[in-house]
Amino acid sequence: MIKINIGGVPEHFNLAWYLTLKNGEYKEKGIHLRWYDYPGGTGVMCEALRNKDIDIAVILTEGIIKDIIEGNNSKIVQTFVQSPLVWGIHVAHDSHYKTISDLKGTKAAISRYGSGSHLMTYINAKNNHWNLENDLDFETITDLNGAVEGLTNGKADYFLWEKFMTKPLVDNGTFRCIGYCPTPWPCFVIAVREEFLRTNSEDVKTILNIINKTTLEFKLIPDIDKTIANRYGQKIEDVQDWLLITEWSQHIMDEQTVLNIQKQLFDLKIIPEIVNYNSLVQII
Repeated sequence: MIKINIGGVPEHFNLAWYLTLKNGEYKEKGIHLRWYDYPGGTGVMCEALRNKDIDIAVILTEGIIKDIIEGNNSKIVQTFVQSPLVWGIHVAHDSHYKTISDLKGTKAAISRYGSGSHLMTYINAKNNHWNLENDLDFETITDLNGAVEGLTNGKADYFLWEKFMTKPLVDNGTFRCIGYCPTPWPCFVIAVREEFLRTNSEDVKTILNIINKTTLEFKLIPDIDKTIANRYGQKIEDVQDWLLITEWSQHIMDEQTVLNIQKQLFDLKIIPEIVNYNSLVQII
C-alpha cells in the first residue's frame, strides 16, 4: 500500500476529503492517504510541497500559481472549488474603522507572505483604487488565532479571511466585518509535486476519481448542512448560505482561465512574469 501525504486548510471546503477518508475509500484502492491540516493556509502549504512534507495540496489558486512561478516544482492537476472565495474584511470589534476606505494606508494582518490573506489585500487595494506601494503595510500573524490576537492588541488594523469561517468571530463580537472581497477566479485547486507525479500519476488519478464522486453529490448528502454546522461551529443558516454559493469542480482549469489569472496577478506585481500553461498545469 502506497503512502501519500495531502494537506489543506481545516475548513468546510475540505469536508469531502474527511468523509472519503473516514469511509476508507482510498485504502480500498491500495492507497494510504494521510491528511494534514494547515490552519496557516497557502503559504505554509507551498513550503510543505517544496520540502516534500506533503505530496498533494488543496490550495488557493493565486498562491500556488505565484509559488510555482517562483520555483515550486509542483503542478496544478485539477480545479477543486470552481466558485470564488468570498473574503471578509475584518477589523477588531471596538476598532474606529467603519468602512473599507478607512483602511487605506493602515496595516493588514496576513498569515504569511505569499498567502491568500496577503495576496487578496492587493486585490482589495486595486478594487478600491489604492496605491499598491504606499497604501499597503503588513503584519505577519500565522493563522486565524494570530489574527484575533493581532487585531485585538492593535498590532494590525484589518484582516482578510474566508467570510463563513470568520462568521462565528463576528457573531461573538471579536471582529466586525466591514466589507467583502471575492476572488475573481476559481478559488481552490489541487496541486501535486512534480517528482511525485512522475512516478505516481495513476494513484493521483485514483484519488481524484474518489474525491470527485463525493464533491459531485456533496450537496445531496443527507443533513450535510447540520454536519458542517456542528463540525465547524457555525450557524446552520450560514452553512446553508455557503452551500448555495459554493460549487466544486471535477475538471482541470482551462488555459484561458489560467492566463486571465496570471494577467491580474502580473498587473498587481504579485508575479514577475506570465508563463505558459504547461508550466503551471499538468493534465493527467
